[in-house]
Amino acid sequence: MYRNQYDSDITTFSPSGRIHQIEYAMEAVKQGSAAVALKSKQYAVLVSLKRSSSELGSYQKKIFVVDDHIGIAISGLTADARVLCNYMRNECANYKYVYESDMRVERLVTKVADKSQVHTQRYGRRPYGVGLLVAGYDQTGAHIYQTCPSGNFYSYKSISIGARSQSAKTYLEKHFEAFEGCSLQELIVHGLRALRETIPNSDTGLTSKNVSIGIVGHDQPFKIIEDEHTAPYVTIIHPYRHILEMIDDEQAEPMQTN
Repeated sequence: MYRNQYDSDITTFSPSGRIHQIEYAMEAVKQGSAAVALKSKQYAVLVSLKRSSSELGSYQKKIFVVDDHIGIAISGLTADARVLCNYMRNECANYKYVYESDMRVERLVTKVADKSQVHTQRYGRRPYGVGLLVAGYDQTGAHIYQTCPSGNFYSYKSISIGARSQSAKTYLEKHFEAFEGCSLQELIVHGLRALRETIPNSDTGLTSKNVSIGIVGHDQPFKIIEDEHTAPYVTIIHPYRHILEMIDDEQAEPMQTN
């Protein structure tokens, strides 16, 4: 009833106590490509589904390196994510310069949440239309956090955001008790299986081209695994996927004529 009157102003609550611009930003996160985060005692893993606007174009990057011990997966507006990612990199660099040690993951997430909250209370600005899954490892262990456009943040053992993320959450809720003792490879496989649940049956499924994996741990700086390097993990959950991809590549090759 009041939406047309109050949805263009970020500093005014509607009579029902809502700020519609924040709800729009949250909806942008829900419409973004799915991302999954999960952790064990020693490792944290990010798995994200990449999208391509055209068969002629490349896939959009969804996982970013923040520091040697921290990385993020995004869902929502990529441009807003780059702004927050650059902010996080600067905060980590400044902290390391002053204190000569790595910034704790929770401290960094708190700063990002405060920055996001400022954009919900100042006139002339809008909320960031992106949700972040932050994976990191510090002196207190492995961590997974989710940040929201509203300025809220949450700590999780495993979580999924983006389009059809509820299907991935259902998988994670069934298996999260086993994650604590998993090896890095087992953790990645669980993440891919959860991500697979978000893909409609009509789509081609997970391939080495549309999946990104981010890993970090006590003996592992944050690293992004993409393209053909993801094939061994995709093959585990799709045993015949690599055969189908080889057939597709052969059919796509132009015929040679004499």
